[in-house]
Amino acid sequence: MGTGKRGLLTAAVTVVCAVTVLAAPGTAFAAPKPTPGTSATPSATPTPPPSKDLEKVREKLDRLYHDAAVATDSYNAAEERTKEQSARIVALAKKIVAGQRKLEKLKDQAGAAARAQYRSGGLPPTAQFLLSDDPQQFIDGAGTVLNGQRATTKLIAEMTRTQKELQGYADDASAQWEKLDANRRAKAAAQKKIKQQIAEAEELESRLEKKEKERLAALEQEAAHKAQTRWLDTGILKEIDSKASQQGRKAVEFATAQLGKPYVWGAEGPDSYDCSGLTSHAWADAGHPIPRTSQEQWKQLEHVDIKDMRPGDLIIYFDDASHVAMYVGDGAIIHAPRPGRTVTVAGAGSMPILGVVRPDA
Repeated sequence: MGTGKRGLLTAAVTVVCAVTVLAAPGTAFAAPKPTPGTSATPSATPTPPPSKDLEKVREKLDRLYHDAAVATDSYNAAEERTKEQSARIVALAKKIVAGQRKLEKLKDQAGAAARAQYRSGGLPPTAQFLLSDDPQQFIDGAGTVLNGQRATTKLIAEMTRTQKELQGYADDASAQWEKLDANRRAKAAAQKKIKQQIAEAEELESRLEKKEKERLAALEQEAAHKAQTRWLDTGILKEIDSKASQQGRKAVEFATAQLGKPYVWGAEGPDSYDCSGLTSHAWADAGHPIPRTSQEQWKQLEHVDIKDMRPGDLIIYFDDASHVAMYVGDGAIIHAPRPGRTVTVAGAGSMPILGVVRPDA
């Protein structure tokens, strides 16, 4: 790890050093050597190669957890829209209350004008003005009538405008309620799918014997190592040498402090996270709020080329942008992987990369 990189990672340096094996292009992931002092006997049974059935289990688990991640993104998006719409409805309700008070006040003014006319004998100011024999009263009356006409016109216009505003607020509130209800249904559907996918995955894993679980874990690690090695063998690390921004360093420090905390779908801290909950909270802590979901992070944040990637940038994974991780330098990421796992360090190329986005571009 270069001097510049050590300055970038600060609190993450120890963790990243622990995975330097991931950062060495062309690294061969060999089987562990026998412990000194022991030797294999002719009767020792070699570890059988992974069965096709177990590989199918791994692939099915990947699909189930991927589908759960997609549903989690849908749930989080619906949750964000629900919050926005609830706030919008509250704001509209306040406008409606204020508008009703204003309309009542205007009605009181109109009523006062009507009562004044009644007290003057029922004749409108215009008629009184025309029937006057006093020249001075005639002149004064002309001004009064003109002012009265202007005031009446203004009052009527104000009442009409206020009534239209109230109707607009009411229509907007009704539309927001419909959207809110739709998003609540979307949240419920996504929540149901998440639970179904995770329950199916857990049930599938529960049927495995201890040795099968160990072999399955080895298969997962092997697949990640192969993907990381292929990515590193492209020579990409020779091109990636950008330094983190000040906010990027803060985001990396925050993400590093969350290592070991459990993945929980829909969680955004402080005790647990899902993938985008971790990245969005890290950047909020760095003073730069970003969208809540990985898909919105991909849509809204500025895209950068992988070779221009710097610590703190976010790597978006899979064609549907269903997973996100934070790049921390030297070919490594910090992310919240999936249910049953914790926030951890992994190889940046261990999953299919869709692209890279920069929150503080």
